[in-house]
Amino acid sequence: MAAAAAAVRAAEELAEREMAGRDASHDAAHALRVRDLALSLAAELGLSSSPDRLLIVEIAALLHDIGDYKYTKDNAEDMSIVERFLEEVELEQGQREEIVAIIKGMGFKNEVSKKSVVEPTLEFAIVQDADRLDAIGIARCFTYGGSKKNTLHDPKILPRDNLSKEKYMSKDEKQTSINHFHEKLFKLKDMMKTEAGKKRAEKRHKFMEDFVAEFYEEWSGRA
Repeated sequence: MAAAAAAVRAAEELAEREMAGRDASHDAAHALRVRDLALSLAAELGLSSSPDRLLIVEIAALLHDIGDYKYTKDNAEDMSIVERFLEEVELEQGQREEIVAIIKGMGFKNEVSKKSVVEPTLEFAIVQDADRLDAIGIARCFTYGGSKKNTLHDPKILPRDNLSKEKYMSKDEKQTSINHFHEKLFKLKDMMKTEAGKKRAEKRHKFMEDFVAEFYEEWSGRA
């Protein structure tokens, strides 16, 4: 137990250090929220009696965005920091491998073309659902868009359909924050993998729908 607690604290410190200075959509507070959501989902799904599995969930959630391609110079995932960290902490080889597999496979970009990188375990599904629950919201969308100087809304720029992984990851195409709801956020509810995640996503999804509908009314001058 002491080794597990030390590994978790070290993962928290790594997230705080490596994600410092990022915009608030993908900072350490996001990682901590995802961790808390993941542990809550895990408890609801009966994993509380499995400390080894909970440890995988917690550390994967804390570290999942450290190498996020959106914050690397070459627009590619960078797992080197996470993999080096996992070599240094006292975890079993199987635990390290599963944490890496979860992080590599959980991104929306990996399912945008209906191609999954890994066969989801329950731990994978919990961490992915937790991350997607934190994405189903309004503040993070506009925070990220503002940090990238994206246009708020432009009726002439339509949401992109049938996105490939490459087009979704591209930093070259002109994008708007409102289009991000249509291209990603509205889709997440139906991509949840656990029953607990699906139930929580329903409420968040409805709130987003109401917000975007009101946004269009205000944008057009009708409200």
